[in-house]
Amino acid sequence: MEKLSIKLKIGNREYPMTVKLEEEKVIREIGKKINEEIKLYQDKMKIDDSQDLLAMVAFDSYMKLSSKNTSSTESNKLLDKLKKLNETINESL
Repeated sequence: MEKLSIKLKIGNREYPMTVKLEEEKVIREIGKKINEEIKLYQDKMKIDDSQDLLAMVAFDSYMKLSSKNTSSTESNKLLDKLKKLNETINESL
């Protein structure tokens, strides 16, 4: 596992980090998406404070993650119901 030292710029700061070579592309993409979200909030809501912008992006990201987990849970419940229905149908045949 080869490691790579990079500097990731988020907002107006650079963050030095050591990452696995195979993860560099993903990490840079994440940094890019965070910066795009920061710019979106900055333009849309006219927020200039970098701490407020980062807080909004963090909150929004957590909400998206939370809703994905909820969707997954709901999908699993639906799948369980379908399996039970299938079992019931097979038993009656």
